[in-house]
Amino acid sequence: MNTLKEGDKVPAFTSQDQDGNPISLSDYTGKKLIVFFYPRANTPGCTAEACNLRDNYTELQKQGYHLLGVSEDSQTKQQNFKNKYEFPFPLLADEDHTVINTFGVWGPKKFMGKEYDGIHRKTFIIDEKGILTRVIDKVKTKDHAAQILE
Repeated sequence: MNTLKEGDKVPAFTSQDQDGNPISLSDYTGKKLIVFFYPRANTPGCTAEACNLRDNYTELQKQGYHLLGVSEDSQTKQQNFKNKYEFPFPLLADEDHTVINTFGVWGPKKFMGKEYDGIHRKTFIIDEKGILTRVIDKVKTKDHAAQILE
């Protein structure tokens, strides 16, 4: 896994959101952006994480942040996830791994004794110039906004 690190310039990317709209890194030029990767829509940990960000969205906005959630789920799954929990931020349906590979979050994982490749839950904070200012490797799903705002 070749994950982006603090200080790296984030390479340009474009992917589709839950409604099929193209979303590009360049859409956020001049803005602070949080990109959070989660393994699967509608699973307990991913739901807790996204809901925590939703519940603290106003505070994140006050700090100048925009949010993008990313997983390899289909547009339909992302749309259902967003609608069910009323997320105020876009969810990218990165089925072709464009964004996942750009950030380097795909790699070997272990779960219940089995090894497999999948998305690592990580969050990246990008400044107005597209430079990575922080990487959160150990995401606390139920208290993630506090990790970002600390």
